[in-house]
Amino acid sequence: MNDITVAIIEDEKPAARLLENMIRQLRPEWKVVQVPGSIEEAVKWFASNPHPDILFLDIQLSDGNSFLFVEQAMPESLIIFTTAYDEYAVRAFSVNSIDYLLKPVRLERLESAILKFERLKGMHPGGTGLGNVLDTLKDMLNPGKKYRTRFLIDCNDRFITLPVSDVAFFYSRNKITFATATSGREYAVDLSLDRLVEQLDPGKFFRTNRQSIVNMDAITRVEPYFQGKLVVHTRPECPEKIIVSKEKQMLFKMWLNY
Repeated sequence: MNDITVAIIEDEKPAARLLENMIRQLRPEWKVVQVPGSIEEAVKWFASNPHPDILFLDIQLSDGNSFLFVEQAMPESLIIFTTAYDEYAVRAFSVNSIDYLLKPVRLERLESAILKFERLKGMHPGGTGLGNVLDTLKDMLNPGKKYRTRFLIDCNDRFITLPVSDVAFFYSRNKITFATATSGREYAVDLSLDRLVEQLDPGKFFRTNRQSIVNMDAITRVEPYFQGKLVVHTRPECPEKIIVSKEKQMLFKMWLNY
């Protein structure tokens, strides 16, 4: 795999240089190029240059989020996202991504992502052309992930099913996870919020903070709160105030507007 080409799209030049140095340390034979870190310039670059084999793509570029770049440039490359925001992780895998790296990127985690790329590419020894390999990988990596659709709830002497679409929000209290239905009724769920967020459709549910996950359809209004935070109101109203931190508010607004 000495002829592998790599592109890095990152709006922070120090971060781009650091990632390039780490890649060169692990794979000195690979050809690495830094692409301008804006959607407009990156789209132009992809329109006038051969697409690389692998693309390290920052989620947040200087003029918007990188999913817009993907929609416009339609890169033939396999993508490894780099991000400080793990809420994007699930959505990333739906646009031909083979992995994602949380910042600050660790060398061992980078090597793991590279090995994953090499294993997948190596499944076609001798090859039938890079285009066919990428088509096969796209089919394999994007099978149409199925998210949880219901919960089986133990109600003392009987079991009932609770459709996920009927859940307004989940919240944690005293280490117990509760699902609140749109009717206002609460049910204990035998899953942590960390596990739940992996199983719920990220287009519908957002992890607002460590204590809650909210369904977009249940949100009635969002208001400014202290120190740049947001407070989210739902129907029914959550017994615990749903606060979105200053650091997460941009992501939350993008999610609401996606």
